[in-house]
Amino acid sequence: MGQSTFSTGTFSLRGYLLSTQGRLGRRLVQLYAGLTLYGVSSALLVEAGLGLEPWGVLHQGLAGHTGLSIGTVSIVVGAVVLLLWIPLRQRPGLGTVSNVFVIGLAMNAALAVLPDAHAFAVRIPLMAAGIVLNGAATGLYIAASFGAGPRDGLMTGLHRRTGRSIRLIRTAIEVAVVVTGFALGGTIGVGTLLYAVSIGPLAQLFLKVFAVPAASGRSTVVATGSPERAILRP
Repeated sequence: MGQSTFSTGTFSLRGYLLSTQGRLGRRLVQLYAGLTLYGVSSALLVEAGLGLEPWGVLHQGLAGHTGLSIGTVSIVVGAVVLLLWIPLRQRPGLGTVSNVFVIGLAMNAALAVLPDAHAFAVRIPLMAAGIVLNGAATGLYIAASFGAGPRDGLMTGLHRRTGRSIRLIRTAIEVAVVVTGFALGGTIGVGTLLYAVSIGPLAQLFLKVFAVPAASGRSTVVATGSPERAILRP
C-alpha cells in the first residue's frame, strides 16, 4: 500500500507535521546559535576593554574577586537569578535553562582563543563587532521562543508582582548591577554607553530577520509573555 496523506480541504496532516518538525528544528538551531553567539559577543567586549554590557560589568567585577573566569561567574549569577524566579512564580523554559549555561561556556571558550588586543585600532572594531553581534544573538534566541533568559524573566516577574513599569524595573536593576560591578572592579566606558543606546534597535531589527513563521502562515517573533518588552519596548 502506498503512503497515504490525510487531508481535508486545504489541510494536510502529513504536511502539517513536517512543517511543525521543521519549525522546531529551526527554533532549536536559533536558540543555541543565538546563545553561543551571545557568549562570543560578550567575550569580544571583554577583549576590547572599552566597557561591558551592564551584567557583564558585574560578572567581571565578581570574577576579579573570586578567581573564577568571567564565563563561570556568568553561569553562577544566572543560576542565582533563576532561583529568584521561585517567589515571583515564573516558569522557566528550555531557553531559560540553556541561557544559564551556554552563554557562560561559549564566553569562556571564546576568551581562551581570542588574542589580547592592545591597540585602539583593534579594540574599537572589537567593541563594535561585540555590540552588533550581541544584537543579532538577542534576536536569534528570543525569536526561537523557548522562554525568557533568567535576567529578563526577573524584570518581567518583578513588573507583574509590583505593578511598576518595565522601564523602571529594568533601569533600577541595571543601574544597581552596573554600580555594584564597577565598585568591584568591572569595566565601564564608551562600550557600556553604546551598548545601552543601541541594543534595543539592533535586537528589534534582528527579531524581524529571524522570526520563525507560525503554523498559520503568519510570523511570530516570541511566545506569549516573552521578554521582548523588557528588552525592546520598556
